Amino acid sequence: MSEQSAPQRPVPLVGDTTSAQQRRDDPAGWAMPPEVVDALAAVVGGRRDIRRFRPDPVPDELLRQVLEAAHSAPSVGHSQPWRFIVVRSQTTRDRAAHLADRARLEQASELTSERAARLLDLKLEGLREAPVGVVVTCDRRTPAAGVLGRATFPDADLWSCACAVQNLWLTARALGLGVGWVTLFDQAELADLLHLPDGVVTLGWLCVGWPDERPPAPGLERAAWSRKAPLDDVVLQERWPDDSAPPAPPTSHLRGPRSEHRVDGTDDADRLLSPPEALGALDRALNLVRAAAGPDLDTGTLVLVGADHPVTAHAVSAYDRSVTQDVLTSAVGGGSLGTAHARAAGLDVVVVDAGVGEARVEGAVDVRPHDPRGDLVTTDAVSAADVRRLVDAGRRLGAGLPGLVALGEVGVGNTTVAAALTCALTGTPATDVVGLGSGADADIVAKKTKVVAAAIDRLGDTDDVHRMLAAVGGPEFAVLTGVVLGAAGAGRPVVLDGLATSVAALAAVGIEPSVQAYLIAGQRSREKAHGLVLRRLGLEPLLQLRLRAGEGVGACLAAGMVLQGMAARRTSVRTSARTSVRTAQRNA
Repeated sequence: MSEQSAPQRPVPLVGDTTSAQQRRDDPAGWAMPPEVVDALAAVVGGRRDIRRFRPDPVPDELLRQVLEAAHSAPSVGHSQPWRFIVVRSQTTRDRAAHLADRARLEQASELTSERAARLLDLKLEGLREAPVGVVVTCDRRTPAAGVLGRATFPDADLWSCACAVQNLWLTARALGLGVGWVTLFDQAELADLLHLPDGVVTLGWLCVGWPDERPPAPGLERAAWSRKAPLDDVVLQERWPDDSAPPAPPTSHLRGPRSEHRVDGTDDADRLLSPPEALGALDRALNLVRAAAGPDLDTGTLVLVGADHPVTAHAVSAYDRSVTQDVLTSAVGGGSLGTAHARAAGLDVVVVDAGVGEARVEGAVDVRPHDPRGDLVTTDAVSAADVRRLVDAGRRLGAGLPGLVALGEVGVGNTTVAAALTCALTGTPATDVVGLGSGADADIVAKKTKVVAAAIDRLGDTDDVHRMLAAVGGPEFAVLTGVVLGAAGAGRPVVLDGLATSVAALAAVGIEPSVQAYLIAGQRSREKAHGLVLRRLGLEPLLQLRLRAGEGVGACLAAGMVLQGMAARRTSVRTSARTSVRTAQRNA
């Protein structure tokens, strides 16, 4: 039969219509046009990990478009194991940012000092600024043997989800949206936040929104964190080289407010005639203050709370408990170290008597407990009813204060109480928490450790913060917890001092996680547990002066810096948009 008279090849109405002969004659025939190839190369080459976002909403149709692209990714055995959790809630985004801040500080503590500083310079504010979070999860509950291709490579489901992330990312880039991939999370904590069932895991959090930066190169390269390896260094031929020595491992360096208000702060800072974040951690604190309270904040108040502690009967302090009353009385008269520093920083002072001496301190706000107090070891420090009253009193006080709120405390023996509360809130053993306090020696530290361990044993297993404050806390800790809750609820930034105020803030975060977005770590003191508490709070301290002063001195020093920084921003010259564009073009 001649070729002309041979019947035509049946062409299917669905599926691949090409023939083997067509594919043989033109093996490159499936290639897309050069302009499409060039466009793909531009999108791939222009993909960036975005850290700064505009607060403008992402249209639903664009979000669906990028999610459709993610859903079009290849998956092992066509299992499609991905699930996309879209998060718009400001509260949830704030809580996620707190978890990431905390994880970043935990990782930084394991790095060399130089690498830690670079890690802390990296912005994670996109979690709060970006209007949308997309958490890509992988449903791993199907047994690997039941999915084609996973019996031999059980993690191929995770690889499939990573492909979905890349599809989403490239499509977003082509549409002008920015994506930032945040994996600085404790996976179990993120799973708890999103109520994930067992067997469903996350691949991190994708911040999605309109970018507030247009980086010409990858961020970590521009931050001098690392450089991209040449292609020839990562391409091997046929098999792994047969070197006598094992290959070198990869380089290791181990060692709130509304989104638009946050972006307003960075917008204004970018107009200053200085490099972005030239003041480092202080600039970030100023952005927080600007977001929480606006650009005109120029006032603040030191809240100084004092209380006695029956735990001193166990010889855990180098000073007599009467010193507490002496200091608080002096503070009312304006002569204490804390109030002197408050005046120097331009702060007003509110002195609170939460139970000092037998009679109330004249001139102080009186919130003394009604019920007898205990020594932590044999009885609760404060009654449950008093804890509620004291927290509520602090909340009312914090809500009514103008401007910045700086926290301070006075109380002989309160480093022991702070250590016990730290153990309760973090689950850390007493031996890893108890420090020297003021004027202590080795014998006192041993007694403190024994007391704290006994108090935690008596407390038992609980996640009720109010119960912790009652069992192993103290009156001023309950009041300070309330002040943090009230101030943050009123949109006031809160500057912390040492361990006692920081652990009270940690208790407040345990009650209401979103208050973390309003906290500023004024300093890191010499107390052993303070660094741990700040990491749990996800806060980087402005000062590290090895202070032991108490009384809010460190908070006053930091608050003075913040108020001075806000004033400097108000009076600094602003650049024009044209200047900014010209500078950007010159630097590019």
